[in-house]
Amino acid sequence: MVTTDPSLRSATRRRIILFPTPFQGHINPMLQLANILHTHGFQITIIHAKFNAPNPSNHPHFSFKPINDGFAEIADQLATNQDATYFRKYLNKSCEDPFRDCLAGLLAEPGQDPVACLITDAAFYFAQAVADELKLPRMVLRTSNLGCVLAYDWKNRSGSEWNLGSSQYSRSSSEMQWLPRHYEPFFEVSSASPSYRWKINKRCRRWLKTLICRRIGSTFPDSDYEASVPEFPLVKFKDIAKITTNPHGMGEFVTNMFTQMRASSGIIWNTFKELEESDLETISKDFPVPSFTLGPFHEYFPATSSSLIEQDRTILSWLDKQAPKSVVYVSFGSGARITESEFQEVAHGLSNINFPFVWVVRPGTVAGSEWLESLPENFVEGMGERGRIVKWSPQHEVLAHPATGCFWTHNGWNSTLESICEGVPMICSPCYADQPINARNVSDVWKIGVFLEDGFERTGIEMAIKRVMMDKEGEEIRERISCLKEKVKLSLDEGSSHAKGDLKDIQVRERILSLIPGSEPMCGKDLPIPGVPAHLVWSRHISARWAC
Repeated sequence: MVTTDPSLRSATRRRIILFPTPFQGHINPMLQLANILHTHGFQITIIHAKFNAPNPSNHPHFSFKPINDGFAEIADQLATNQDATYFRKYLNKSCEDPFRDCLAGLLAEPGQDPVACLITDAAFYFAQAVADELKLPRMVLRTSNLGCVLAYDWKNRSGSEWNLGSSQYSRSSSEMQWLPRHYEPFFEVSSASPSYRWKINKRCRRWLKTLICRRIGSTFPDSDYEASVPEFPLVKFKDIAKITTNPHGMGEFVTNMFTQMRASSGIIWNTFKELEESDLETISKDFPVPSFTLGPFHEYFPATSSSLIEQDRTILSWLDKQAPKSVVYVSFGSGARITESEFQEVAHGLSNINFPFVWVVRPGTVAGSEWLESLPENFVEGMGERGRIVKWSPQHEVLAHPATGCFWTHNGWNSTLESICEGVPMICSPCYADQPINARNVSDVWKIGVFLEDGFERTGIEMAIKRVMMDKEGEEIRERISCLKEKVKLSLDEGSSHAKGDLKDIQVRERILSLIPGSEPMCGKDLPIPGVPAHLVWSRHISARWAC
């Protein structure tokens, strides 16, 4: 864990204002980033929505400013509507005026250290206009990996429809009405000439074909849906299709978010260079502002103090009694929901294996149930001492425990990073958003886990667990993820052949200080940073002076 240098606090004497989106997977990284910046001498103020508000008592060294988020007006929809895009767009509208008023008030406070910059979650795209209006530099935190952003950006530019739903195609009339506004004239394929069909953009052809076939009752070959994306050969079309139930809204949301990311003063990523080095160069071209790979954040500050759900720590003593690498850890994150039948398939899959397990079942995980009502009859009695079911866990400690043998995960980016950093192989059951792309990277690119391609089905679950825990394939997976774990260690170790762990912090600190009019970096030497490519330090249109 990083410790604060008191000399930096007196030297910096600047404030940073941060604004996270109110979802567990976004709040954790923002508060971890705040802690990292605090160790470099910055005072920290967190503006936050009242929905899923962080607990100020867990962060006594920060100041917290709640704003009205408008969620009280849509409380009924929160309980039934699972479209995350809808809520993110709603937040961008409902928070704009309260955020502007709060930020203006903070800037006008007398007797406070000057504000160096604003850092917001990339999803709050409205914040760029507010920052420009108040003449305050804005940097963004992107909580997903680089490859996901590149895939989203390609999908948005290609004009592809934003939803074909997992393995089942949506037949919503609203989607069909939306399509003609985004494609060439839309009509039955039987009336289109071969020459006209050939002119359709190659990137969109598979998607258009799917929708045309739906209208005329033709079939759509599974091979097309399973095909690789030309620009990302190791990512399948179905991975970037499983995004949202609101295709038009998602396209609009991503366009706004990426436009304002490109207008920002810099992008901070919760990833590390050794994991996504090939994508860094592409990111620097597609998003020509300074990029900083500062992760993994949890290696600096664990997420324990920023958890919105109380953790059950009793499982740690239970883990102490288990054999090394024998436990299957199951958790599908803070936002995923599954059906009752899927929940029961998970239960049967765990019941039929001979491995001990920890199963995190967050209240509300199962649609229509409060908690465990949908478990198969006598499941808990049959489980006995072989398993534990909890509402929430201290995940970082569970993954770091020597008894943990594999992680069955939804592949949220935070969970994926934590598993990599602890060298724990993964079984992948992604749900939405960036998760399918993260899972494809885990299974097909980095080859550190297996993908449950057929969803929640007990036989497939048993086979996947055996592949990871018993087969030679599992041994090879464990070796590869152990190598990645070592790369993380090397990237963080001071004095290694890689970039120093604290050097990345210094880059961000110096970038923030450089945004202040008339300011100079804390060490005014015109020296390059050894081992750091120039495009990762500054973009071509910004001059740089860096600390050595």
